[in-house]
Amino acid sequence: LLRLHTETACRRGGALALRPQDLDPDQCLIFLREKGETVRWQPVSPTLMAHLVSHAAERGALRAVQLLRYADGRPITTRRYDHLWTRLGKHLPWVATQQISTHWLRHTTLTWVERNFGYAVARAYAGHADSGSDAGTTTTYVRASIQEVAAALAALTGEPHPLT
Repeated sequence: LLRLHTETACRRGGALALRPQDLDPDQCLIFLREKGETVRWQPVSPTLMAHLVSHAAERGALRAVQLLRYADGRPITTRRYDHLWTRLGKHLPWVATQQISTHWLRHTTLTWVERNFGYAVARAYAGHADSGSDAGTTTTYVRASIQEVAAALAALTGEPHPLT
C-alpha cells in the first residue's frame, strides 16, 4: 500500500476501487477511478506491477472485483487504512507526530514531481481534471503526456518504465 500510494499519488478511494482488470502489465499502467468520477491510466514501476499482479493471484481477486484484499480473501476497507496508520504511529512515533497519512504521501509525491518536472507533469500525475478553475486558462495550454508522467515515475523509483 505504501509503495502504491508513493508511486502513484493516488487517493485512498482510487486504491480501493482498483480491480485486477485495471492492470496493464505490458505497459506498467493501472487504471484509477477517483473522486469526482475522474479516471486515468497511471504509470507504475515494473516492481509494483509485479506485486499487484501477484497480490491479485494470491488473494483470489477475480477480474472485476476489488484487487486489494486481506490474506483470507476479503476486500480491504477504509478502516484497514486507518488501522495501518495507527499501527505505524505506534511503532514509529514520528509518523504520529508528523501526522503521516495516505494523503500526506500523495502531497509529498506530487510536490516532488512538481519541483523536478514542473506544474503540468504534477497536474497530470495527480489526475486533476481539466476544469479550468484551478489555475486559469493557462492549464488549457499546459498539459503533460503519459510519457512525461512515466519519466517522472522512472526518476522517482529509479526503475526504467516501458513508456519512456
